[in-house]
Amino acid sequence: MELRKKHFLDIVDYTPEEIDRLLVVGQKLKEDRLRAFGALSGKTLGLLFEKPSLRTRVSFDVGMQELGGHAIYLSPQEIGLGTRESVPDVARVISRFADAVVIRTFAQETVEQFAKWASICTINGLTDASHPCQALADILTITQKFGHLQGINIAYIGDGNNVIHSLMLAAAKMGANVAVAGPKGYEPDPQVVARAGQDAAQSGSRISITTDPLEAVDGADVIYTDVWTSMGQEAEYEKRLATFQGYQVTQELVAHAKPSAIVMHDLPAHRGEEIADDVIDGEQSAVFDQAENRLHAQKSVLLMLMAPTVFETL
Repeated sequence: MELRKKHFLDIVDYTPEEIDRLLVVGQKLKEDRLRAFGALSGKTLGLLFEKPSLRTRVSFDVGMQELGGHAIYLSPQEIGLGTRESVPDVARVISRFADAVVIRTFAQETVEQFAKWASICTINGLTDASHPCQALADILTITQKFGHLQGINIAYIGDGNNVIHSLMLAAAKMGANVAVAGPKGYEPDPQVVARAGQDAAQSGSRISITTDPLEAVDGADVIYTDVWTSMGQEAEYEKRLATFQGYQVTQELVAHAKPSAIVMHDLPAHRGEEIADDVIDGEQSAVFDQAENRLHAQKSVLLMLMAPTVFETL
């Protein structure tokens, strides 16, 4: 566990107290974006991406600049993880050049293997199984909107993918309730649901899975959705488009939640599919605050891993 905490691979590796500390520091960094400038002076962050990115790439790049460090982008063509070069070889080479690396890839096993062989901090920027940086930004957003996480009702509508995996685990640890609604056969990974259920039992929250979006949003403080077809699933697009009809977040669905409810989406959005234009652009939307919070949450992670002394003093 201590070795894993040298890295940021999965939200499940962190205690509620550690997550809370990340949120507190993230909020302070949002209030003063140059508060910790110079903390990572002379440090280099490698951005090793096998998938396209807007928020992850820009937020980590800008985050390093605002902490006084430098980021370098490594494209799929330049690296070829597991094809041009083996994952262990790439990990050991980059460890000689950089101080930390963010990996955005397909298999969770790739990130795990990289961390095993690397002598530097490894951050999971997204895999098909998890998206811990997004989850941290998500719960930071919810905390900013409501002042707390304990007892908050989160309704997730759509595909049981990497985003809901990490959000469910984070929310369960922090005492928020999560109701997931999606078509039969597209539920979250049962192992993730089981682990989230264990954490929910400890925090006094609950996890529920249903096929009924109205049931999920009843009494919700947060309505969250994501694309129906994630990267790497393009061949399933037409099938998924038909299967997920009835799971769109519309104003009619939002009306079944609390009047104070906010709407979230990790982006990019397929407008007119999983979410309607008037919802994502509406008064209850927190989508672009959520996108901004990727920067602040990830700066908190960078400090925790690369400048722990500074992190503890903020």
